[in-house]
Amino acid sequence: MSAKMGANRTEESDMAKFLLLMNYGPSATCDTPMDRWAPEDIAAHITYQQDLGAELAGNGELVDAQGLSGPELAKRVTATGTGAPVVTDGPFPESKELLAGYWLVDTTPERALEIAAKASAAPGPNGVPLGQPIEVRELMSAPAAPDL
Repeated sequence: MSAKMGANRTEESDMAKFLLLMNYGPSATCDTPMDRWAPEDIAAHITYQQDLGAELAGNGELVDAQGLSGPELAKRVTATGTGAPVVTDGPFPESKELLAGYWLVDTTPERALEIAAKASAAPGPNGVPLGQPIEVRELMSAPAAPDL
């Protein structure tokens, strides 16, 4: 674990909020898009994700978790500074990584990594763990407002 992870936390608590990010795309064991999986494999994957969410909620660690629509439904908005923003419909072939979903957890840095490993092990086709990379990012805290 990086020495910088958790640098914004106070000394009295190791707890912090972490965003665990899962991207669309091939994983360590699967390069087949989910829409081409067998229905029972999709059901097993979703059940696994629901069970993980229930476990985290039961532990008091879950703040939020959501799956996102596919990249074909994404929109990219860019302010032009000179009128209406530019809205581009997805998918975006130039993008190497597109977010598939996330978990927002309130826990210790070590536990955030454990949760990420569990999320990475979600089953894919034929029940084989996907090995999907999960990016773990600590939420930054805003600096305290100055006393006036």
